[in-house]
Amino acid sequence: MAIGLNEFLVVSAILFALGIFAIVTRKNAIMVLMGLELILNSANLNFVAFACFGGMNIEGHIAALFVMILAAAEAAVALAIVLNIYQNYKHVNVDEVDSLKD
Repeated sequence: MAIGLNEFLVVSAILFALGIFAIVTRKNAIMVLMGLELILNSANLNFVAFACFGGMNIEGHIAALFVMILAAAEAAVALAIVLNIYQNYKHVNVDEVDSLKD
């Protein structure tokens, strides 16, 4: 019994749904970032699965590598912003930080 493309797509859809759920329901900025990472991981899984089952093209693997680099840069910038918010407000609840635009 071999694992096919459908199994990869189901796991990716579950990861994507969990990421959306984490972003929508959490107030903590760290948890929102973790939900975003789940969404990016589901995209990576799709890129690699379609590359493997669609003729072993290297473009899917390169796209997944690019998403990993983008996720690392996003995490570094977002964590710096979260640390700045914590220094100013002593919490990281995204619902209560609305005075940043002033």
